[in-house]
Amino acid sequence: MAAPTDWITLAEAADILAATNIHFTPGTIGGWARAGQLQSIKLGGRRFVRRGEIRALVAAPRRVRPEDVQPVLFADMEG
Repeated sequence: MAAPTDWITLAEAADILAATNIHFTPGTIGGWARAGQLQSIKLGGRRFVRRGEIRALVAAPRRVRPEDVQPVLFADMEG
């Protein structure tokens, strides 16, 4: 179950993104939430999003070493 601190306001989400030099307005983030692109809840007329989802937007992509990829995944690509 999510802790209460896992849910943040749209302004807090915008601040997290701004700290990484990615600038979106709280309204834009709210639009993503209303469209279902971010998990959200609405309490007392305010919308809240999950902190982890916002942080995931700015996380570095995970790298996979070529030797860790299963060769069978590319079997159909060989012609």
